[in-house]
Formats: sequence, C-alpha cells, structure tokens
Amino acid sequence: MLSFGDIPLWRDVRVLRALTQIVSAVLVVGLVLFIFTQVVAAANERGFSLGFDFLREEAGFPIAESVIEYEESDTFLYAFGVGILNTLKVAISGVILATILGIFIGVCGVSTNWLVRRIAIVYVEIFRNVPLLVQLFFWYFGVFQLLPSVQESIQWPGPIILNNRGIYMIWGDPTAAFVPWLVLLLVAVVVAVVVAVVLSRVESRVGRSTYPLSVAVAIVVVVPVLAWILMPDSPLMRNAPELGRFNYEGGLRLTPEFASLLIGLVVYTAAFIAEVVRGGINSVRRGQTEASRALGLTALQTLRFVVFPQALRVIIPPLISQYLNLTKNSSLAIAIGYPDLFSVGRIMVNQAGRAVPIFLLLMISYLAMSLTYALIGNIYNRRVRFEER
Repeated sequence: MLSFGDIPLWRDVRVLRALTQIVSAVLVVGLVLFIFTQVVAAANERGFSLGFDFLREEAGFPIAESVIEYEESDTFLYAFGVGILNTLKVAISGVILATILGIFIGVCGVSTNWLVRRIAIVYVEIFRNVPLLVQLFFWYFGVFQLLPSVQESIQWPGPIILNNRGIYMIWGDPTAAFVPWLVLLLVAVVVAVVVAVVLSRVESRVGRSTYPLSVAVAIVVVVPVLAWILMPDSPLMRNAPELGRFNYEGGLRLTPEFASLLIGLVVYTAAFIAEVVRGGINSVRRGQTEASRALGLTALQTLRFVVFPQALRVIIPPLISQYLNLTKNSSLAIAIGYPDLFSVGRIMVNQAGRAVPIFLLLMISYLAMSLTYALIGNIYNRRVRFEER
C-alpha cells in the first residue's frame, strides 16, 4: 500500500495540497492557452496580424525628447525602447524626490510644533484630494507656459535659468577620467557594504557600538573625493548654459513637459507617502519614545534610532504601492505632451496599425517595472521586519 510514513497518500494533507495546486495550475494555464488561441484565430480570420515582425520596420515619426539619440529612421523597437527610458527617467527621479519630500512632510505631520503640523496637514489634504491630471495641467499651463520668454528669462543663483522653454542649469560632461572614477566609486560602495556588515556583526557580538553606518558613509564619500582631487584630469567638465541666438545652449535642460510631469507626480505622491510615514511613526508605542528620552536622547536621535527603525515595518509595504502608483501615473504624460512609454506606444499604434501586439508590449513593460519595485521593496522589507520569538 502506498503511504508516506503511517498515512496513506490519498489521505495525506501535504500530498492533497500539492495535487490541488498542480491541478489548479494546469487548469489556469489551459484556460489562458484556450483564450489565446481563440483570439489568434479570430484575428487571423479578420486579417489582423498579431506578430511582432513590424518592430524591425522604420518608425518614421519624431520623438520630442529622448534619453538616447533617436532619429525617425530608427526601428519601431528602438522607438519603443526610447519610450521605456523616458518613463524610467521620470519614474526613478520621481520616486527619489517623492520619498524625500514625503518623509519630510510626514515627520512634520507628527511635530509638536502646532504651525508646522498644520502646514503639513494642509499640504496633504490639498494635493491628495486634487486629481493628478488637474495638477499636471496646472503646472504645465498655469506655471511653465506663463514663464517669460527667452530674452526675459528668470535667473536664480547657480545659475538656474527659467523661461517658457524649460529650466536650464549647470551640468557636467564626462571626460576620459570619468569611467575610472566611476569604477572606483562602485568599488568603494561594495567595500562600504562589506565593512558595514562586518562591523554590525562585531557590534552584536561585543555589545559596543562600532558605528557601521558612519564608517560606510565615510568610505563612500572620502574615497571618491580623494580620487577626484588626486586624478590628473577632472572626471567631469563644467558645462554652463549660455544664451545663444534663439535659446540657451549647453548645461542641463528640463523641458516644460518633463518638469511639469515630474513636479506633479512628486507633490501628488509625496502627499500619500507623508500619510504612510505619519501612520508608521504613530504605530510605535509611546513608551518607546518616553524610554529613549529618559536615556537622554534628543528628539532627533529618538526619531532616528528608536522610532523610525520600528516604523519601517509598517511603512515599507504601502510605500511600495505608492512607487507603483507613481510609475503607472506617469502614463498621464500624454496629456501634456511628454513622450513617455504610453505616448510612444500610442503613436506606434497609429503608424503600424498593430494595436494588440503594442498594447501587449505596454502591459508587459509596466508589469516588469512594477514587479521590479515590488521585488526590491519586499527584499528590504524582510530585512527590517521584526522576527517573533
């Protein structure tokens, strides 16, 4: 008689659970394949091609701005890659800036200062409750389109120059020494991580602070700075914007479309992140704060060493959702003319006439970006969560 230990296989819960999962997976895969074959058959009957061979054809349409060089003679696949990079450009920048602003507003929301706390509440309530599309229109049509012309540009220290054609600021062009310096920076980061892990283990073993974070930050900062000073050539060459015949040339330019989209996404998402941070901080028991203050820690030290590490286990999961929302909300760029992934995909549909394959590529691309955020966030969440003993 077949058995696993003393239990027959047909009564073993583990075997039944595994069989149930296998049968469910087979049914789901079969259903998906059935639907796919029916869609393909229906498309073939109507003369629609679901292949991706068109991606090798010439795109034939311009893209207003791109991270990499692009020409109309490039292929549809290359144009699609430009759209992905444009979306990643605004998504990564937006995630970083929204996190910084959201944490700041969230901490202000639990401040003991009445005015600071009220300002944070007003910010959250305004930007969280106004639709993102309305905010994008406000920044684009109500701010950047009303800036002065090139000849009457606003100049801030830096210099930072603002006009209705964008924002211009100093930038650095890579030289021959940039690649060796970048390699040295990456090596310093790896060494800093290793040193931080070793010092953390030593600290837990000896029961005395070895300052792993401070040492790691010092390595990451000091080594690249010394390399920059000691190298015969500077890794970056200063490139400042200068007024040309019709517009400013050189430096870094943020177009009105990109700047409006970035600012709108940041201030909108930061309002939600602020509430996530505020809720995480309030989830830490008051006794933790009182105990740290009794030990002589300042308010900033209490927040940094006691409250925030415990609040992270509550903050990280919803924070990942906000990152996903920011990336997906970037598809609203089509409303203000920024050529993101969705905007490029829409033009490709008009040019190639292959709606189903292109929208399938769009869904896969957004899914891949979302899963990447979720993977990184879940890995970090496992490192900061509490282990029950």
